[in-house]
Amino acid sequence: MFATLMALGPVYLSGLTFAMLAIFFATRRLVNDRRIYDAGGVRANVMATNPLFAIPFFVSSGWDQMNNRLDKFYANLFRRFGTPSQPNVVEISFFGGTRFIMTREPEHVKTVLTSKFSSYGKGQQFHDAWHPFLGDSIFTTDGKLWSDSRALIRPMFLKDRIRDLEIFDTWAARLINKLPASGETVDICDLFYRMTLDVTTDYLLGASVNSLEDPKNDFAKAFNEVQRIQMLITILSPLNGLIPKYRYNRGIRILEEFMNPYIEATLRISPEELEKMSKNDKEFTFLHNIARFTRDRTVIRDQIMAVLIAGRDTTAATLSWTVYELSNYPHIVRKLRNVILNTVGSSRMPTYEDLKNMPYLTHTINEALRLYPAVPYNVRAALEDTSLPGLPGQPEIIVFKGDVVVYSALSMQRRPDIYPPTSEKFPDPQVFCPERWDHWTPKPWTYVPFNGGPRICVGQNFAMTEMAFCCECHLPLLHSTGLLANRCDSGEVAAEV
Repeated sequence: MFATLMALGPVYLSGLTFAMLAIFFATRRLVNDRRIYDAGGVRANVMATNPLFAIPFFVSSGWDQMNNRLDKFYANLFRRFGTPSQPNVVEISFFGGTRFIMTREPEHVKTVLTSKFSSYGKGQQFHDAWHPFLGDSIFTTDGKLWSDSRALIRPMFLKDRIRDLEIFDTWAARLINKLPASGETVDICDLFYRMTLDVTTDYLLGASVNSLEDPKNDFAKAFNEVQRIQMLITILSPLNGLIPKYRYNRGIRILEEFMNPYIEATLRISPEELEKMSKNDKEFTFLHNIARFTRDRTVIRDQIMAVLIAGRDTTAATLSWTVYELSNYPHIVRKLRNVILNTVGSSRMPTYEDLKNMPYLTHTINEALRLYPAVPYNVRAALEDTSLPGLPGQPEIIVFKGDVVVYSALSMQRRPDIYPPTSEKFPDPQVFCPERWDHWTPKPWTYVPFNGGPRICVGQNFAMTEMAFCCECHLPLLHSTGLLANRCDSGEVAAEV
C-alpha cells in the first residue's frame, strides 16, 4: 500500500493529501452544524473552520496587538463578517473543533459575566497558557480555586488605607522630579509604567524595584519581556507551541528571584506577630496579609504575581491615555487644575474625601477608560454546553463546552449605536469629553472597564484612587500641554511645568 502511494509521485500525493484534508474539515463542519441544529440554535458568522483560512487571521491579530492597532482590527473584523442578524459577533475555528467566538454585544458580556456565570470561566486552555506566569491565581482559575483566591486578596482592597495614599504620594513626587524643563519632550507613558511598577511592588512587598531611578533594572526588563511574550501566547493560542519560550521562562525566574527573599522573610514572622502587625495600617503590606491566611509559598507567589500585573498595567495605561487626550484639550486641563486647586490647594496631600469630592476628576478618568479600557479584550471558556442570546427575534448562538468567547470592551465601548444621538450635551462618542458624564450614565453592560458580576475587579477602588491621586499631583503643575506624538504608545508629550 505504501509503495503504491509512493509510486504515484509528489504531485498526486499532494493532491490526495489536500483532498483528504478538505474532506476532513468539511465533515467536521457538517458534524458541528448538525450538533448546533439539534441544540435549537445557530452559529455566529463564520470566518474560517480550517488552518488555511484561520492562520492569516491569527497572524494578523498578533501583528495588530504588537503594533497597538486592536481598535482597527476589531472594527474591520465586524465590518467584514458581520451580518444584519449578527452584526457584532463572529467565530473562527482553527481545526474545526474549538470555536473562538468574538463579540462586542453588551448582552453577550452580561451573559458570560452574570446571567450564565457558572457556565463560563477561564477554562483549561487559558489556565495552561498563563500558568507559568500567574500560576493558580485569581486570574487563571475557576470554581473553588478562584473563590479561595478572591477571598484571600479581597480584604486588602476593601478599606481606604492611609498607607496607600502615602505610597502614591512618594512615587508621584518622584515622577514629578523626572519631568524635564518647560517645553522639552518626555516619554510620559514610560514614566507612568515605571511609577506604577514602583507603586505596586511597594504596596505588595513593602519594598520597590525603584524602576523610576533605574529604568534598566533586571526586574522591569524581565516584567516587560514576559508580558510581551505572554500576550503573543494568548492571541496565538493554537500556535503557541511554535513561540520560543527561552526569554519568557528566564524572565519569570528573574521576577521570582526578586520576590522570594521578601516571601521568605515574611514567612519567618509568626502568625501571632502578623496579627499584631495587621492593626498598624502603615506597616502592614499585601504580602503580610496573605501570609496570615496561608503559609504556602506557591500560593503567595501566584497571588503576588497576579496583583502585580493588574496593578501596574491598568493604571499606567489609563494615565497615559488621559494625558494624551488632555494634551488635545487645554481648556479641560485648565478646568481640572482649578477644581484641584480649589479642593486641595497647592501644597497638601489629598485625602480620600478630597478625591471623592472632585467629580470632574472622576469623570475625566472615566472618559479615558471609556475610550481606552485598560483591558481591551477578555476571554471566557464554556465550562459546559451553553449559549449566547441572539438579537430580539433571532435564535440563540450555541456554545459548546471548550469553546472560547472573546469579548472586547475596547470595540464595544466605541460602538456609536450604544450611545445617545449627538447633541450639545452629548458630543460625538469618539470625542474625549468628561462633561458628558455630568448628565449621562452608560446603559448596563456597555461600559465595563473593570469587568462586572462576581469577577468584577477587586482592585477597582485602589486603581481609581491611584489614578485620581496622580492626576491631582501632576495637573496643577501643567499650565498647558502640547501634543508631539500621534499615538500614546510613543509617549512623547511636551509639557510646560
